[in-house]
Amino acid sequence: MARSSSGIVAGLTAVALAAVGFLAYQASATAPAKPAAGAPQQQQPAAGAPAQPTAPQAPGKPGPVPENSGTGTRVVYSVGQKRVWLVGAAGTEPRSFAVMPSTVHPKPGSYAVSSRSGAVTGSDGVAVEHVVRFTLSEGVVIGFSARADGQMPAPDPAKKTGGIRMSRADGDALWNFATINTKVVVVP
Repeated sequence: MARSSSGIVAGLTAVALAAVGFLAYQASATAPAKPAAGAPQQQQPAAGAPAQPTAPQAPGKPGPVPENSGTGTRVVYSVGQKRVWLVGAAGTEPRSFAVMPSTVHPKPGSYAVSSRSGAVTGSDGVAVEHVVRFTLSEGVVIGFSARADGQMPAPDPAKKTGGIRMSRADGDALWNFATINTKVVVVP
């Protein structure tokens, strides 16, 4: 007894959807659910710290690396300034660039890069590249990435997303700088 073509299409569609779901599950399973033993501790936000990021810093030369961001080689992410600094060896000028925060924000504190992916689908369903993950907040993996299409729109406020987006050029720079265990400091 021959199957109808609509039955075959429905079956193939179901198999394809199951495969995509499985791959999405595998990608999300690679992010740690909680910090490993000995990982840097997260700090609670200071009283009165902003819950949402404020307007990005004015164009032009970026401000200095925030004073309360620690020392040594590190990635500094200011939620309020919507800005990242790549702080290298002493005496070198840090690279700084504007970012588009996600809808779920990491708490201020010190973290370490826990995983990286060259190209995946982001929590908002968009193809992203150079993903550098460093924490989990509200059940959402938080990390830096660049959209493969080069855009940086504001995230949908109705969705819980964790991708802190940047231009593709800045994403390349962060990818080359922030390897596994690189310190990431989040400031308000």
